[in-house]
Amino acid sequence: MQRALREAAGRSRTMQVLWVFGFIGFVLSRWVDGFEDLNVTAVSYVERYGVSRYPLTVGLTLIQGAAAKGAGKSFLFCVLSSNATVCLDGTLPGYHLHRGYGSGANSWLIQLEGGGWCNTVRNCVYRKKTRHGSSTYMEKQIPFTGILSNKVEENPDFFNWNRVKLRYCDGASFTGDSRDEAAQLNFRGQRIWLAGMEELMSKGMRYANQALLSGCSAGGLASILHCDEFRELFPRTTKIKCLSDAGLFLDAADVSHGRTLRNMFGGVVSLQGVQKNLPRSCTNHLDPTSCFFPQNLIANVKTPLFLLNAAYDSWQIQASLAPPSADPHGYWHDCKLNHARCTASQIQFLQGFRNQMLNAVKGFSRSKQNGLFINSCFAHCQTERQDTWFADNSPLIRRKGIAQSVGDWYFDRVGGKAIDCPYPCDKTCHNLVFK
Repeated sequence: MQRALREAAGRSRTMQVLWVFGFIGFVLSRWVDGFEDLNVTAVSYVERYGVSRYPLTVGLTLIQGAAAKGAGKSFLFCVLSSNATVCLDGTLPGYHLHRGYGSGANSWLIQLEGGGWCNTVRNCVYRKKTRHGSSTYMEKQIPFTGILSNKVEENPDFFNWNRVKLRYCDGASFTGDSRDEAAQLNFRGQRIWLAGMEELMSKGMRYANQALLSGCSAGGLASILHCDEFRELFPRTTKIKCLSDAGLFLDAADVSHGRTLRNMFGGVVSLQGVQKNLPRSCTNHLDPTSCFFPQNLIANVKTPLFLLNAAYDSWQIQASLAPPSADPHGYWHDCKLNHARCTASQIQFLQGFRNQMLNAVKGFSRSKQNGLFINSCFAHCQTERQDTWFADNSPLIRRKGIAQSVGDWYFDRVGGKAIDCPYPCDKTCHNLVFK
């Protein structure tokens, strides 16, 4: 079946190429979020979604009434109505939903959008004028590709599920809960999460017989943070699992021996009132900033969890390990743009980073219910890109791709743990190269 689907994905190349040129013209006009910026994870629509033939586009739905009711007072949630559930700038949060059908009519996949964080009043004020801080600037239609695709040849296990993308407009991985009156900033990520879940339950998710909470980058971190909360929304008879794509952000030293990402996360946690929404299983013995790092959370997640990550995560290399602040003379500049330009000592440093990642998941991987796919690629976010999720030349570990690995794990077909050999052994990678 796998071979047949791959052959189907490879047909109609001429039409695909013609369409892709048109699609690239569209997406380049929407170029956003420079990768060099610490607060941003996406590069462009081309790089985020990869190449998909005529992808389904799905419209934006705003969560009406969220601002007035503060995530509502339903059978699910008890949140004070005096506190608004809004994006950074006060606009309504939103989501994109494409209905499932047939065998997938009562199956739900929730994808939490990524897009970095904001850790100071200044960069949160900037962020509220972007799609990651305001629904005013959100795209009204977005492509559903990769794990969100509605085509069996592109997404064999989840194509006919109810598939949702919950938009990210708070800047703290859906966990903040405070407000800065002077700067008119609303840090309501936790309430957005709750309002989104309540909205989807009212749209039929309460009747789900199976569901998967997923997310990419900052959304991948959110899928870890909210995984057990998601489980609690459903009866025990409902099959619930979680997937984190590129969410394994490490508390690692940068190239100047500083802690760039720890400093960043510390600002996010303190500014946005994140501490009260972090798992108590972590905060009862570690400081709040440490409990925003997945390596200190994953061992205590009770719900089955799958970690998908590139061992040489492109975002972490650029923004956490070797940002300009840690590399003022630009020694890492060429290496960050293209791994083929890295020196032997730089590759050795990156191998050390990979070793830290493998150590971080060692205990997590011992649980039979958990899944793992760590490939030795220079990439970031591989579930929504069609070329990395499921295509005729997708990345492989031991001849198995990402979509098949996730599907095998979710449906309990076979074990779901795969760790790649170190760079440069993997020739199937879709490495990100920047100009």
